[in-house]
Amino acid sequence: MAILLTGATGFVGSSVLKNLVGRGHSVIALVRSPDKVAAVESAGATVVLGDITDLALVSRLATESDGVIHTASPGNETSSDVDDAFASAVLAALDGTDKPYLHTGGVWVYGNGHDITETDEFDAPAITAWRPAVEARVRASAVKTTIVAPAIVYGGGNGIPNIFRSDPVRLFGPGTQHWATVHVDDLGALYALAFEQGAQDAYYIGASGQNPTVMELAGAASRGNAMIKETREETHARLGAAFADALLLDQRATGARAKSELGWTPSGPSLVEELETGSYGR
Repeated sequence: MAILLTGATGFVGSSVLKNLVGRGHSVIALVRSPDKVAAVESAGATVVLGDITDLALVSRLATESDGVIHTASPGNETSSDVDDAFASAVLAALDGTDKPYLHTGGVWVYGNGHDITETDEFDAPAITAWRPAVEARVRASAVKTTIVAPAIVYGGGNGIPNIFRSDPVRLFGPGTQHWATVHVDDLGALYALAFEQGAQDAYYIGASGQNPTVMELAGAASRGNAMIKETREETHARLGAAFADALLLDQRATGARAKSELGWTPSGPSLVEELETGSYGR
């Protein structure tokens, strides 16, 4: 048997896969696209072709697994229904066992906060307003569940920070709003630790403690060149209101619980460094 992993071809999931294999785990990756099979196999996983919406397949694989890590999401209007149905199928399959289920959340559900912790109340923007209800069902289960709520993930030139790859760089909002962030390699390590050590109903914010302002990020990306300031309305028009409102949140988090309980030690370069001299070259 092995850990069932979804999203192994994705930005976060591929890092989780690397960390699991590196720590000696066997991984069964549920992969939708045949053209991604070779890459996932070369990363050390055994591949099963299928989709997270095939609940009969999900149930069978979960039953046969040593536990499940879920990082895949459609990222569109179907996310709520797909995530809820997937989690329900897995929880039913693992019920009555001691096999763990690790579910992916996100720090945006907390809304604005200067020191966000796992005990804070949710104040989710529209783009993630569906998450709390799904998480509540996961946490209410008798299954050994853990939720990891990543901050804004960066690294390798991928993810949300690519919005700063414009010429000239656009500064949105006041610029004083902070982003809670985490390097993708550090996040992959957190998933592995949380799967191995997470207690019943564990919840961890995946934030490194580096909380740069958007002004700092835009300045790093512009590398001394001119920037364009845009209004909230212009950002809404350019990125869509729901996504823009999430990026305009002012969030700071330290990830203290994961560090103290799991021994997580994020060490990746900061997002400012990555934008200035690293993988997000203009």
